[in-house]
Amino acid sequence: MNTLKFITAGNVDDGKSTLIGRLLYDSDSIHTDQLGVLQKQTKQEGVEIDLSLITDGLRAEREQGITIDVAYKYFSTKKRKFIIADAPGHEQYTRNMITGASNSDLIVILVDARKGITLQTKRHASIGSLMGIKKAIIAINKIDLVEYSEFIFNDIKNAFEAIRGELAYDEIAYIPVSALVGDNIVAKSLKTPWFEGDTLLSTLEHIEVPSKENLASRFQVQWVIRPKDEENHDYRGYAGQILSGQYQIGDQVKILPSGIETSIVKIEKQQQTIEKAIAGENVVLHLADNIDISRGDSIVKSDELPITSNELKTWICWLDNAPLQIGKTYILQHRFRSVRIKIQSVDRKWDVNQWQFNDAEEVKLNDIGQISLRANQPLFFDSFEENSKSGNAILVDETTFNTVGALMFLA
Repeated sequence: MNTLKFITAGNVDDGKSTLIGRLLYDSDSIHTDQLGVLQKQTKQEGVEIDLSLITDGLRAEREQGITIDVAYKYFSTKKRKFIIADAPGHEQYTRNMITGASNSDLIVILVDARKGITLQTKRHASIGSLMGIKKAIIAINKIDLVEYSEFIFNDIKNAFEAIRGELAYDEIAYIPVSALVGDNIVAKSLKTPWFEGDTLLSTLEHIEVPSKENLASRFQVQWVIRPKDEENHDYRGYAGQILSGQYQIGDQVKILPSGIETSIVKIEKQQQTIEKAIAGENVVLHLADNIDISRGDSIVKSDELPITSNELKTWICWLDNAPLQIGKTYILQHRFRSVRIKIQSVDRKWDVNQWQFNDAEEVKLNDIGQISLRANQPLFFDSFEENSKSGNAILVDETTFNTVGALMFLA
């Protein structure tokens, strides 16, 4: 059973948290004891159960009635497992949405049927596209408040189709829903007989997303296992997760940065020997030769080499209150490998409101820009567009150790 990771986004008060709550509630994915707590918490509001409380877990969120962080929820049906990221709607929390979108296969964008396509809708659509998401669902919410109007649904659909050419989505589904009432969330609504598409849950269950098994094979060493006891005197294994692609016994591989070539002679998973490992699996690789390999080194197939360079161009979403400083040295953390880098220049900045690039010399909190970096030693990576698993990194301030930027490598 494969897992679909998706993010929800929309304007404040468009009903994102209620939509997720309804999805979990109607699919029987909430534990009985949790339901009791939620019912107790919503008594004062005169409502049987406030579905938005399922995801709005922070006290500050509940007091303000908004989502200010990324809340993750997990559920499954007979057809698929799901991980949901509920992203904030406010512009000043763009960084939180970047965090949620970076690992998502699909984006659900909520549109209030009464308001139509707004500036925030365009912002969230462009961020999802920028983060490499290829599948989108436009959930036209609160359809009950416009008397289930087919005309309004089509008007909003046509308005989004008019801007689709600016985005990189290869599949978009439009669904009229009411998160509060439950129309077209899990079950088809009799109040929208004109809608011939699937429900939200059915669409999520059946939509196809590209498999990471078909990408170039990438493995970065998280831990070198050398027990050095009598029973395992010659044991030498390299533990980590298969980021993308697949490895099998007999594969010819190259170790980076040393450049030494060898072959895989054994693969272990949960202390059992397996013939092949695929993307997402945590395994231990054994090699034919005893090579000096350290945490952060990469084991790649000899015919699927990544980009090697210490001159980097990247997208960056700035996460810190203090702006990026040109000429300053930061630590670039590429999973388990870290290098020191210096910001060479800010090349341009993306105006998510106007959908255009502007010249810029400064990148501030929540800004998205393109920058040039120089590392003190080569990095081994793929472009984010080609392989998001090996195409992303973070920037860390070397004095405060705060995470200050999220990076997406360009080719």
